[in-house]
Amino acid sequence: MDSFQKKFIEEATDLINNLEEAVLNLEKNSTNNELIAEVFRIMHSLKGGGGMFGFDDISNFTHNLETIYDEVRNGKLKVTDDLLSITFSSVDHLRSLLDPDALKNKQIKKNNDILLGRVDSILKSADSSETTQIEEQIEEQDKNTQQTIYIYFAPNESIMDNGTNPLYLIDELCSLGASIVFPRTSKVPMLSRFNSSKCYTAWEVFLVTEEHINSIHDVFIFVEDESELEISKIADFDTLSNEKFNKNIHSLYSEKNHFDPTVIKSLIDEVIEERKSKVVNVNEKLKIFTKENVISSIRVSSDKIDQLMNLVSELVTTQASLSLYVEENQVHALNQLSENIENITRQLRDTAFSISLIPIETMLTRFHRLIRDLSSEFSKNIDFITEGAETELDKTLIQGLTDPLMHIIRNSVDHGIEPEEDRIKSGKTPQGMIYLKAFYSGANVVIKIQDDGRGIDIDRVRQKAIEKELISSEAKYSDKEILDLIFIPGFSTAQKVTDVSGRGVGMDVVKRKIDEIRGTVDLESKENVGTTITIKLPLTLSIIDGLLVVIGDTKYVLPLNLVEKIYAYEHNEFENAFNNIIIVDGEQIPFYYLRDEFNISGKPLNVEQLVLVKYEEKRIGLVVDSVIGEYQAVLKPLGKLYKNHEIISGATILGDGTIALVLDTNKIINELSFKN
Repeated sequence: MDSFQKKFIEEATDLINNLEEAVLNLEKNSTNNELIAEVFRIMHSLKGGGGMFGFDDISNFTHNLETIYDEVRNGKLKVTDDLLSITFSSVDHLRSLLDPDALKNKQIKKNNDILLGRVDSILKSADSSETTQIEEQIEEQDKNTQQTIYIYFAPNESIMDNGTNPLYLIDELCSLGASIVFPRTSKVPMLSRFNSSKCYTAWEVFLVTEEHINSIHDVFIFVEDESELEISKIADFDTLSNEKFNKNIHSLYSEKNHFDPTVIKSLIDEVIEERKSKVVNVNEKLKIFTKENVISSIRVSSDKIDQLMNLVSELVTTQASLSLYVEENQVHALNQLSENIENITRQLRDTAFSISLIPIETMLTRFHRLIRDLSSEFSKNIDFITEGAETELDKTLIQGLTDPLMHIIRNSVDHGIEPEEDRIKSGKTPQGMIYLKAFYSGANVVIKIQDDGRGIDIDRVRQKAIEKELISSEAKYSDKEILDLIFIPGFSTAQKVTDVSGRGVGMDVVKRKIDEIRGTVDLESKENVGTTITIKLPLTLSIIDGLLVVIGDTKYVLPLNLVEKIYAYEHNEFENAFNNIIIVDGEQIPFYYLRDEFNISGKPLNVEQLVLVKYEEKRIGLVVDSVIGEYQAVLKPLGKLYKNHEIISGATILGDGTIALVLDTNKIINELSFKN
């Protein structure tokens, strides 16, 4: 598979995801012409790209599906439940066709033939008598919707190496409406240096069309990474039919072989003056070469982003070494330079970090689809509501979070939300609700998944735990402690096993997966009211702001976002404290003496530091020998030697070249609480 095919798979995966999201939205609003056009446009892009890069199975299959939505777009067919069902099945099938050899699989080939048969039957069912009336309505609605688009397309010289002929793209572009094409030939070399396999020409096109600007962008979707491309709406009307405008742009081209945006604007203004007597408020509609209309985003490989983050991480470590050298050697002449580099490094770190973040809405489409399919399977009426879809997380966290969230949602649909008749008997609305909310909390992201279902029967959980000999029947436990038993491996209270859940391989896996990405998961439930699961995650796994401390002869890093305050106490105050409780600002604070907990021998210091950290809703003290100060820690993964040491989340290289272990304070407190 060549690099162009790999790039197509990457592009096509995004297009298929976008198609799924568009169809989900269309299901809620089946008469929305913009959504219908978007579905058609995505299918058209998949068909064209598949044919261009050798994925003929995708091209052929999408061609048939595209034909249906062309009929819908033209008013010959309506969006029905059957059509939506076929489209959702087709979305899943298209994902399998991303493997060029997919149709060699008998089951996939059978599915392909079945879907094409269903598509064909829908096309044959079009009511011709209704066609004329709807076409007339659409034609009437589309009157006076023409716009003039300026396109500048300068392909890479090597564009033809992969079999792409840029003239075909220009032809496809011109098929969208009336156009005038001007080639830029200033880069064509002398004949002695001319290479017929290279492309030296750029094109400037004035296009009058009724198509959305995204349709124009889609013509170039598979070559834009290797091309210089500008797409701008310059007028909300047909300028090419104006004789004066036509004459002027030809004159300009003859003189300069290119177009200046400011000159084009003045020509448009002249046309507007002519139209003023006929057109009202044209100036308000005119948008000329604005940033909003120019396609300015680019696609970057995630590998390149990973490489950038690695380089930034190395720079952070190097900058720390420089700062340490300046401080230890009292090189005052370098103080200002060192501070400047530190500031620039921090800005670069933050910028690179923001590039690696992606919104959680990238996961939400599959959750909408999952709930839709499961609701149909279990004959339940469920509304999925989301808030904070724009909240961003490190892409590695998104990847690690998807499966746990999928399982939580499956549980809510299968065991949480009741059938309609049961909900009505309980005085609830017939439609159940699953609510996902994401928001920032300090240097963390919190995701809450809440349902208004039957909740968890705590007495049943307690009884099941007693049967499994996990707890004693005589011991008293809080409701919270009982609910936390659900996270024990193999524990399940499901009365029946389904394909979705109830096999005892569930919430323990959810917790383990969340632990792996340094997150926490909390469960709350009230019978007949519902269940809420709260997941708390760090923004990134690569770089953290930490507090550098010393315990014995070893340096450690504590996550700074969990540190509240630091207090100095004499050693004997900790030694004489009753039940590891010390008074801090008039409040009793439990603490853990880490020298003892880490089995560190030797005489302690006379004055030690109490680091007050946040733990759930409480404040806990961690006693260390000394605090060095704040430190940007570049996290490095640990080897197999530390795989069973859950309290250590990673390591970092300090400015002097030594290693410091990064501690997970939540897991330290969990482990020490259990031990003590």
